[in-house]
Amino acid sequence: MIKGTYINLRPLKKSDLGEIMKWINDLEVTKYLSSFIYPVSRLEEEKYLEKMMLKNDIQKNWVIETKDGQYIGQITLEHINWKNRNAELGIVIGDKKKWGKGYGTEAIQMILGYGFHQMNLYNIYLWVFEYNHRGIRCYEKCGFKKDGALRQSHFYQGKYHNVLLMSILKNEFKTISKDNIY
Repeated sequence: MIKGTYINLRPLKKSDLGEIMKWINDLEVTKYLSSFIYPVSRLEEEKYLEKMMLKNDIQKNWVIETKDGQYIGQITLEHINWKNRNAELGIVIGDKKKWGKGYGTEAIQMILGYGFHQMNLYNIYLWVFEYNHRGIRCYEKCGFKKDGALRQSHFYQGKYHNVLLMSILKNEFKTISKDNIY
């Protein structure tokens, strides 16, 4: 477990499936996620969850939970490239009541600390849809810089949108709170 000020990050468990199913088919949540296009059945998500729980060297997954143990989302480092020391960050706060309260910012800061200091990564990057203004502000607050865009590469609600590439380097990372222990 990675302990923060307001949240903890812990490994995924099979028992998380019920909480995941509460948001996995909510279009207001999934419109920001590149991998969710169609509704997902409980069986499909159970198989995906089992795959995510397998220990592997190219993807690390954590549940974001409040200090009282409430599941609110997930955060991932995937496509881990050990040779080049980089990985892609993915995050979702599935509990919409927790949006805009700083939980995502703290989770990202915790994972950046873990990725840079425990995994010895050098570059952590992410892709974000240009219409995800709240996400972009959060990533910039955490130190990510815009690197470029895949122009008109994401189709959503009848039109094409740019997908922005953002990244942060190890030497650019500064923790928000010294209380975060990774």
